Amino acid sequence: MSIETISLWVMAILYILAGINHFIIPQFYEKIIPPFLGNKKWINWGSGIAEIILGILLLIPDYTSMAAWGIIVLLIAVYPANIYHFMKGYRKKKMVWVLALRLPLQFVLIWWAYSFTA
Repeated sequence: MSIETISLWVMAILYILAGINHFIIPQFYEKIIPPFLGNKKWINWGSGIAEIILGILLLIPDYTSMAAWGIIVLLIAVYPANIYHFMKGYRKKKMVWVLALRLPLQFVLIWWAYSFTA
């Protein structure tokens, strides 16, 4: 098995598990969704379902590229929640360095997904 195949499987499993996690501990995700976005429950469900579906599609060769592009769009769409979460942590002086590291990590995840778009 090639490094690329292992990387693809790891990515797919991470997104599937992250998506499932949206339904196991929804309160974690709902509290980091900026209030101005509206219905936190629906946003959480939608992003969780999207992660599960995109993770599965990554493993289907005919859909890998489309799924990778979908993940990139999703990562960009949820970035405001990461910024909001960081700002909340900064104001409360809680986990500031962890939340600060998460912001550039999003770009690493975008690059990782991009590697499967061709």
